[in-house]
Parts: sequence; C-alpha cells; structure tokens
Amino acid sequence: MQELSLSSKLKYIFSIPVIISALGYFVDIYDLLLFGIVRIPSLKALGLNPDTDGTFILNCQMIGLLLGGIFWGIFGDKKGRLSVLFGSILVYSLANIACGFLPYFPKEHLEYQYAALRFVAGIGLAGELGAGITLVSESLPKNLRAIGTSVVAGFGLMGAVVAQLTVELAGGWNISYIIGGVMGIMLLILRISVSESGIYKNLEHKNISKGNFLSFFTNKDRLIRYLKCIAVGLPTWYCIGILAVLANQFAPELGIKDINPGKAIMWAYVGVSAGDLMSGFISHALQSRKMAIFYMLLFTLVGVGIMLFGNTNTETKYYIFCVWLGVGTGYWAMFVTLAAEQFGTNIRNTATTTVPNMVRGLVPVMIFAFDSLKPGFTVVESAAIVGAVVFGLAFYSSLTISETHNRDLEFTE
Repeated sequence: MQELSLSSKLKYIFSIPVIISALGYFVDIYDLLLFGIVRIPSLKALGLNPDTDGTFILNCQMIGLLLGGIFWGIFGDKKGRLSVLFGSILVYSLANIACGFLPYFPKEHLEYQYAALRFVAGIGLAGELGAGITLVSESLPKNLRAIGTSVVAGFGLMGAVVAQLTVELAGGWNISYIIGGVMGIMLLILRISVSESGIYKNLEHKNISKGNFLSFFTNKDRLIRYLKCIAVGLPTWYCIGILAVLANQFAPELGIKDINPGKAIMWAYVGVSAGDLMSGFISHALQSRKMAIFYMLLFTLVGVGIMLFGNTNTETKYYIFCVWLGVGTGYWAMFVTLAAEQFGTNIRNTATTTVPNMVRGLVPVMIFAFDSLKPGFTVVESAAIVGAVVFGLAFYSSLTISETHNRDLEFTE
C-alpha cells in the first residue's frame, strides 16, 4: 500500500464523516450528562424529590440507553449507518427541547412525564457514538482509523465540560435543555451532506443476515469476543460512575471538608478528552490497539491506587486525580473502535452501539456492589474491592482479545 502524504492524511482525519461524528458526539455527551448536572435544581423547581424521583428518572434514562443501544445497533446494520445518525439525533433533540418546557406541563404525575422524556432521550442518545465510530472506521484508511476515531471522541467528550458551563451561564436549567435540543437540530441539518460508508454499500443488497443481535450469543467465539469488548470498557465507567459521581461519599474518610461531584465529573471529562485524543496516536505509534489500552489501564490503576491510599486530603488534590483518571480512561474511542474491528460488517454497528451502552448499563451493578460492601468495609476499601474486580477483568480481556490494528474491515460474520 502506497504511503499517504501528510496533506492526504489530514484530509481523511478532518473529513466530513469525522467532523460530523465529532460534533454529534459532542451534542450526545452534552445531553447525556445534562440530567446529572441539573438533577437537583430541576427536580426542586418542579416540586419533586431529588433523591427518590431523581433515582427513578435516572434509571429510566439508563434503561432507554440499553434498549436504544440494541435498537439502533440492529437498525444501523439493516438500514445503514446514516439512518441512525439522522434518527437518533432527532429523537434525543426533540426529547430535550420537551424537557425544557417541563415547568409548563400539568403538575399531576410530573415525575412520570419527566421520566418518560428522559427514557425517550436515552433511546436517542444510545445510537450516536456507535454509528459515528462505525462510519468513521469504515470511511478512513485502516492506518488512520485510530487517529480519526480519537478526534471524534476527544472533541465530543468536551460536551461534558460545555454542559457544566452552560448550566452555570444559561440562567435556568430548562434553558440548558433547550440549548442542547437546538444544537442537535442544527447538526441534523448539517448531516445532509454526509455519505454512507462504502463498505456498508457493498453489503447493502447482499442476501446475508444483518443486525442479528442474538448472533452474539449463538457462537462461542463471537460471545467471548463480545464479552471481552465490554470488560475492556468497564474501568472508564468505574472511574466516572463511582469515583467522580459519588465523590462526596469519599470526602469524610479522606479528611476533605466537601467534594463537589459536578466539578469532579467535569475535571474527569477534561482528562478523558485529552486521553481520547492521545490514545489514537499511542495506538498508531505502537501499531497495536491492545497494548495502547493496556498501558492506559496501567496508568489509570496507579492513579486509582494513589487517589484512594496516597493521602488525598484536599479537594484540589481529588480533582487533580480526577483529571489523571480521565486521561487514563481516555481510551473510550479506542475501545469502541476495537469493538468495530472485532466484528463483520453485517453486525458491526450492532456491536459498536450495544457494547458501550452495556458498559454504561453495568454502572448500577458496580454501584450496587459498592453499596453492598460498605456495611463491612470502609468507603475507600469498598471502592478498591470493586476496582480490583473491574481492572482484573479489563486487563485479562485487553491482553487476550485479538489484535485488530490494520485489520481490513471488509468481511462478514
């Protein structure tokens, strides 16, 4: 294969599919995390209970993500990657705009109306990353896939930071929802210029099973590949879901007066954005997906150990470690790209869309394990035990999963 010139490489890396997918993931992350940021002020303003109603609404959004992941995954393999990029953004944008008008909804059963809108938003949000990474993976030359998908995630994850800043500056939680929805509609108009991936077009009219979600469970080799892909991604949401979202629970034991979970999440995502941009270049330099993920996992594990047991006794130190863990777990794009490269074109979008949403869906399981350990252990020890299991599974999976760097993606299952 002839070596591409620098200008040709840059044209691919900043091509329309990459830019549109990056903008889409930016809006997706903004909307995905927005409820977590405005949960307390929005529920108080609506006369609802931030704890019980908040947990119920968040669970509805997570169920929407899980079901949406399966739906959009199958849809993208049956109808094309672009159909998901158009459909998913329309669903979650309209749901978010509707959330912005919740203060004007009938007051009776308002918690169920809020929950229904977050459920619909969850379904829409589930399709964005998988379809975007699949389209970029199939559109770029194989030696540039890692860098292209890193650009998508690195830029996209800044949506978390912008969400926090928008809430602080917009002047009202409902305005933040409307801004997110309007950004989505604007992006939908931009997407008219995107073309379907050539690899999918070659398969589109062939008489072959497409988007069969059950096929992951009917073949032992395929099931093991699928489970390993999920396990590789678990530390990302262990760090976000426990060490950042539940940061305030660690404050008393670490001797810190108070930790703001919103700030912990924001600083973690600053790190994740940087890590995601770096991961593609690390993989490219090492000529390996597996080793790039392995070294980033190792870096994260050291950070978790020092954070929990290394005299993290000020709020500032805790936020610094959140950035550290963010950088380390910034292989999110690499992990989704790995999933895309593990499976054939006929189930590739199903894999890349369901795998990250399965990881997100396992957050309540990790939190349940963490809470269950607390009566017998300290908060720090409970987090460490859950972390040991999560990182053990991730290290084993990253070392034993098949290498996909420079793999030709024009194959089927």
